[in-house]
Amino acid sequence: MTRAAADIQVGVDAAAAALRARIGDRLDGDAPHVAITMGSGLGGLGEEIEDPVRVPYEDLPGWPRPTVIGHAGHALIGTLGGRPVLGLSGRVHLYEGGPPERVVFYVRVAAALGIPVLFLSNAAGAIREGWHPGELMLVSDHLNLTGTSPLIGPVVGTENRFPDLTFAYDRELRTIVRGTASELGQTLHEGVYAAMHGPAFETPAEIRMLRALGADAVGMSTVPEVIAARALGIRCVAVSCLTNYAAGVLDEPLNHEEVLETTKLAQAGFQRLVELSAARCPGPAAPTR
Repeated sequence: MTRAAADIQVGVDAAAAALRARIGDRLDGDAPHVAITMGSGLGGLGEEIEDPVRVPYEDLPGWPRPTVIGHAGHALIGTLGGRPVLGLSGRVHLYEGGPPERVVFYVRVAAALGIPVLFLSNAAGAIREGWHPGELMLVSDHLNLTGTSPLIGPVVGTENRFPDLTFAYDRELRTIVRGTASELGQTLHEGVYAAMHGPAFETPAEIRMLRALGADAVGMSTVPEVIAARALGIRCVAVSCLTNYAAGVLDEPLNHEEVLETTKLAQAGFQRLVELSAARCPGPAAPTR
């Protein structure tokens, strides 16, 4: 391992050790079964985690702190539907600056803790005609149009140099989410998420390009984390809250306030879907005898 990779791993291990001590106190040493990325629209999910231990990111060595409204910046250790979980209230994005490794720091920590499933959420603009703000989309695949990858540079720890992304969004986990949405009577679309670097919203021409490429929704997160997770063997599932029509779909400008307002309106259903689905995700595989 190179010096640069070793430095990253040292930081990851230090943050994992700090969290592991809190996990031991709250969960009797049991590793969380699921790490839940509570981004835009899921901030309130932390209130559903039972008897949580709240750990501010600033108390965790090397942990990047989010700067975007709606991303609180703390970890929550507790149970959800009887399952031990690690809730991550807020994430950093590529557009906040720094190297891509900042964005996936928490994913590497989750791997160091032995967490087998990553449940991601995001806010996204609807590209597909007939899909509307306030509805949800289960991510089936992605387009990485950020212009970068968190795996560029030396291999860190046990990461796969060339991870297979054929099933980046786990089939079994997607089935769980579909079934949960059906039980709740929720509209749940399924489609391709295009990740752009941001922070500017896309132009109408770029949205026409994305539609031609097969994208159904567009956002500025999630994909770097999924790439890193798959390189570490973590199973992934992601749900987008469609917060606005993408640029050019309507003849009107976009703004972040509108995104936040729609997120608030969709929050209750979004949280309920993630809460029940995460509680049904399989835990760590039983050890072989």
